[in-house]
Amino acid sequence: MNDPIIDTSAYVFSLEIAVRDYELDSEGIVNNATYLHYLEHTRHRFCQWAGMSFAQMQQRGIVPVLSRVEIDYKTPLRSGDVMLSCLRVAMKGVRFVFEQDIYNKATGDTVVKAKVSCVALENGRLTRGEALREAFARYL
Repeated sequence: MNDPIIDTSAYVFSLEIAVRDYELDSEGIVNNATYLHYLEHTRHRFCQWAGMSFAQMQQRGIVPVLSRVEIDYKTPLRSGDVMLSCLRVAMKGVRFVFEQDIYNKATGDTVVKAKVSCVALENGRLTRGEALREAFARYL
């Protein structure tokens, strides 16, 4: 059986992640808080892929800080599942807004829909995110 096709054309980045058994709760599904880790891991990998890793940000005195997370849980993931974690990013004022969706790779079902907002501190001060805006310009 072939995997369903998940249309990733609306996203700038996607990442495959396999569920690990220790991420399951007593019901045998991925614990709700674990999805925050999946979303964060995807953002970190996106930044690295786009040319500004978190290590590089730290070297430049840039610290991205979460300001808001909205998450809708649609269908659960279980042991052995593989997900496709996708994102797109936009600027809204001083905030970087990541729209992130996770799909079950085998079924194509939407697992999570999330919107994550971040602001950028540079040397301890809130900025308009100019350095990150420049680094990620082609994806905004």
